[in-house]
Amino acid sequence: MQLRQWKQQDIQDSQGEMQLAKMVDRTEVIRTCINPVFSKLFTVDFYFEEVQRLRFEVHDISSNHNGLKEADFLGGMECTLGQIVSQRKLSKSLLKHGNTAGKSSITVIAEELSGNDDYVELAFNARKLDDKDFFSKSDPFLEIFRMNDDATQQLVHRTEVVMNNLSPAWKSFKVSVNSLCSGDQDRRLKCIVWDWDSNGKHDFIGEFTSTFKEMRGAMEGKQVQWECINPKYKAKKKNYKNSGMVILNQCKIHKMHSFLDYIMGGCQIQFTVAIDFTASNGDPRNSCSLHYIHPYQPNEYLKALVAVGEICQDYDSDKMFPAFGFGARIPPEYTVSHDFAINFNEDNPECAGIQGVVEAYQSCLPKLQLYGPTNIAPIIQKVAKSASEETNTKEASQYFILLILTDGVITDMADTREAIVHASHLPMSVIIVGVGNADFSDMQMLDGDDGILRSPKGEPVLRDIVQFVPFRNFKHASPAALAKSVLAEVPNQVVDYYNGKGIKPKCSSDMYESSRTLAP
Repeated sequence: MQLRQWKQQDIQDSQGEMQLAKMVDRTEVIRTCINPVFSKLFTVDFYFEEVQRLRFEVHDISSNHNGLKEADFLGGMECTLGQIVSQRKLSKSLLKHGNTAGKSSITVIAEELSGNDDYVELAFNARKLDDKDFFSKSDPFLEIFRMNDDATQQLVHRTEVVMNNLSPAWKSFKVSVNSLCSGDQDRRLKCIVWDWDSNGKHDFIGEFTSTFKEMRGAMEGKQVQWECINPKYKAKKKNYKNSGMVILNQCKIHKMHSFLDYIMGGCQIQFTVAIDFTASNGDPRNSCSLHYIHPYQPNEYLKALVAVGEICQDYDSDKMFPAFGFGARIPPEYTVSHDFAINFNEDNPECAGIQGVVEAYQSCLPKLQLYGPTNIAPIIQKVAKSASEETNTKEASQYFILLILTDGVITDMADTREAIVHASHLPMSVIIVGVGNADFSDMQMLDGDDGILRSPKGEPVLRDIVQFVPFRNFKHASPAALAKSVLAEVPNQVVDYYNGKGIKPKCSSDMYESSRTLAP
């Protein structure tokens, strides 16, 4: 019996059906067993911003070789990589030809081959260094180089200069493990001590080599020390011992958890949609309207909603999504609202899956009076309220993504800036997709890519949480291209928030590996 894994490529026909699939790998063959546990790992790169469709097939190989021509197809299972990592352990029925389910099932377990995002804090001092100056003492500084596989060396860190001191204590510094040793604890590190000169021609005092593994000996209050050697002196001077001692007083490893650490630890992505129903969209009954429901072609609002929602839904266990509208007069009194539930159930604005949001959107259109203005601060504040309640748990349980679909320049910019600055302190990200051909130049300020966004009072955002894209840039591209553009920053935003708050994943692994890929 053998398991094969297929990866479906992002090549679609006009009906959106997948056309191509590429086989990733095959497991070993397990003979005479109806409950096999395969030991072969499939290593797959993970991208949150993409729908990575996978297919697993199980075959019964009855011949004496591993060929599949004569093998019996036992069943297959299709899923996304997002579904696997969000559940860590995914079990589904094996479907035979014709999608008929038998009694067989398959279980896929995922773990992250974690890696190089940790950083290390080091504190060095030296003792009795050689004096290189005539009228004063040496002004030493320390350089650390990583020795690469191609025999080159890369400067990792240069300390500050300690003036006129043969026993300097340099300030502690932090450096990523990746920069220090490329994740290889046995990689050689070359350390050089210099006597600083104002003309830039620094005098060589001595050097030594070490490894990160050796430096880890300075953890838990211990010290590691090396002789600082000048090779020329050692070759020429008969009684030469060293040019001083360099001591590592402190080595602290700071764990930087990854996006997958949080997702696989149980953190749920709470996805909320907000749709612009202002009059500038045009009468939905008119084919020129941005809200026109074409019988065969989804409008831009639906295209953007499905493209982004299809990604996020894999990371939400209950698949229930709050959906709101703004800028319309709503029944029964037809007063203007900027944060109404599009299913008209204010007590439960959630829709079942992305398809539920689509149906609620199509259903509510005939019942609304498109109006204005384009105010988005109220909906940001509504989601921020839920995100604020989440902070009380002190856990990485829920992270909120608000997708705002709008056709025009917002009219409450000051309030929106204030709301975003407040939301930047919360487990929350905001994605804005500009629909139609309006001038969205003011939106770029909210994105923060061109400078730090500030509230009207001058308070800066704690972190960049807004991503804005105009839909027209992706009009002739696949939905996957839009989703990739607007969601690419989300993993870093999630990590920045929780790491910044010192919140660890609810169940994380402290295993130390040398790469960051995924092996389901």
